[in-house]
Amino acid sequence: MNERITELETQLAFQDETINELNTVVTNQQAQIDNLKEQLELLNKKLQSLSESVVHHDGNEPPPPHY
Repeated sequence: MNERITELETQLAFQDETINELNTVVTNQQAQIDNLKEQLELLNKKLQSLSESVVHHDGNEPPPPHY
């Protein structure tokens, strides 16, 4: 019986260590996701500002001379 309890305690210790390692990985990944979201938002804002600054050609303009 003592051997079985010892085996269970050993397994529990390894499981606790694994859970802590996984928690660290998940926490780091969430930080990376948050960082990527911020970068995406900045890029989206830059893209919108660029698209607003692009000159739109009017359909009533005559075509350029080389046509």
